[in-house]
Amino acid sequence: MTELTEDKVILGFEQLCSIPNISHFVTTRKGGYSEDTFASFNCAPFSGDDPEKVKRNQEVLCAKVGIQPQQLVIPFQTHGNTIRAIDPFYVSLSLEEQQRRLHGVDALITNIPGYCLCVSTADCVPVLLYDTVNKAIAVIHAGWRGTVAKIVKQTLDFMDNTYNTDAKDVLAAIGPSISFDAFEVGEEVYSAFLKIGYDMTKISSWNEDTQKHHIDLWEANRIQLTEAGVLPDNIEVSGVCTYEQHERFFSARRLGTKSGRVLSGIMLKK
Repeated sequence: MTELTEDKVILGFEQLCSIPNISHFVTTRKGGYSEDTFASFNCAPFSGDDPEKVKRNQEVLCAKVGIQPQQLVIPFQTHGNTIRAIDPFYVSLSLEEQQRRLHGVDALITNIPGYCLCVSTADCVPVLLYDTVNKAIAVIHAGWRGTVAKIVKQTLDFMDNTYNTDAKDVLAAIGPSISFDAFEVGEEVYSAFLKIGYDMTKISSWNEDTQKHHIDLWEANRIQLTEAGVLPDNIEVSGVCTYEQHERFFSARRLGTKSGRVLSGIMLKK
């Protein structure tokens, strides 16, 4: 990843940085106003943080990346596989109705400039997509449940149906999240991946010392991308583990679920 600001608070992906008509970002923990387990740069509104401090943090974020706070589109995620298009119908709705339609949504797509699609994560995997031909974008929240549900593949299918997206034209970025070494899971999680058809030899290992499985969410989502037709060279994996680097990134396994979130966003410029 690359640092988008001199204070190293905002990060980006080298491949996406080369595209002039999109803006994107990934936040870190430092440089904000929140306190305790939200300290300090929590920009996620549905985490239990003080709304005024979240608002101030969002204002800082937007000033740093050159957008307006009202351009942020942040869904209320539920670890499901609901995908929402930010389309002319959505744009025509009242702000209250727009918020209602963002409830229970874990992936967003659009081809309308000026809407910054965001997901909030704290160990789960954020995935950004850009269709270089049809000029459409997507952002995905892929925790282990979303990865089992293959929400990344579903989002690519939705983009295909909506914008005629061909996966070979897509750039994909897998953001900071829990790593293979740190993601220790019980038998029920392992079984969920096995049941859905993942090749467990490629995405898991058994730890004899702890008697626990480890799952590679980065690789599982990368496999979804390549099986859908995204070219391997078009996939950038951050390689940043939120659990291991919890002082720089929010990690729910370190801080608890009532804590701050990493906000990842992507927007087509007007």
